[in-house]
Amino acid sequence: MISFLAKRFLWMMVTLWVVFTASFFLMRAVPGGPFDSERNLPPEIEANMMRRYHLDDSLWNQYWRQLSNTIQGDLGDCYRRDLPVDRYIREGLPVSAALGLLALVFSMVLGITAGIISAVHRGSVSDLALRSVATVGIALPNFVVAGLAIIGFVFLFPVFPAAGWGSVRQLILPAFCLGAPYAAYVARIMRTSMLDVLSQDYIRTARAKGLTKRQVVLRHALPGALLPIMSFLGPATAGILTGSLVIERIFYIPGLGSHFVQAALDRDYTLAMGLVLLYTVLLYTMNVLVDISYALLDPRIELE
Repeated sequence: MISFLAKRFLWMMVTLWVVFTASFFLMRAVPGGPFDSERNLPPEIEANMMRRYHLDDSLWNQYWRQLSNTIQGDLGDCYRRDLPVDRYIREGLPVSAALGLLALVFSMVLGITAGIISAVHRGSVSDLALRSVATVGIALPNFVVAGLAIIGFVFLFPVFPAAGWGSVRQLILPAFCLGAPYAAYVARIMRTSMLDVLSQDYIRTARAKGLTKRQVVLRHALPGALLPIMSFLGPATAGILTGSLVIERIFYIPGLGSHFVQAALDRDYTLAMGLVLLYTVLLYTMNVLVDISYALLDPRIELE
């Protein structure tokens, strides 16, 4: 386990360096700069601002300076507000984490439950209905689901607030909209996996011993059927993180997604870079946890 984690840590460092390098040069390749929209700035003040943030240096000098500062844990200051990037991360990360975690739990619980019911009652009306709902859920992006949810649960039936942050009621609707498409994917994957496991010899043996259907499904079939779901956790986490950018803007949630979108609009290089690196670390960590969960669910799998 220790050697596995050490290797993954080294690869994460390499991945972060590649992501940093690609992001740095792609940001600079986009026409314009962080102070181009400030039309009223006199040339002297703009020159001072460029000098303040070392944007008047050569591209390679900027690269090595920012890379050195990042290695030392200094992500720099935002260009527009002159505040540390760390402050935005400390303020926005708990909000985005709460939203993403609830959306992930919602998608897993609802998707796994629907997949099990659909597989156990294969060919029934409930199976057809659940598969139809899953197909629609996969086809609709989260911003469309958000629009329909706002119309239904804010205007037609005023159950939830339209936007904002600070209460549980303000968290439920955006988490539902963020996790609904992934719940549909999980339901499809779980149904296929459960049908495959239910046809195995050890399931027939369990039935021959006189175990109830609930015991066979939950105790014997479910652990093996969860392996494909564990594989999907990595892409699901990536989708929820990137999807939260849109959801947070729609519901006016002060999370990392809102800061990321604003950084892109303002061409705030330091804030955008800090958030890109943070997302990279989160996704890489999630993939490592998925590999560990594989070994826990199936003892035959060894971590290498």
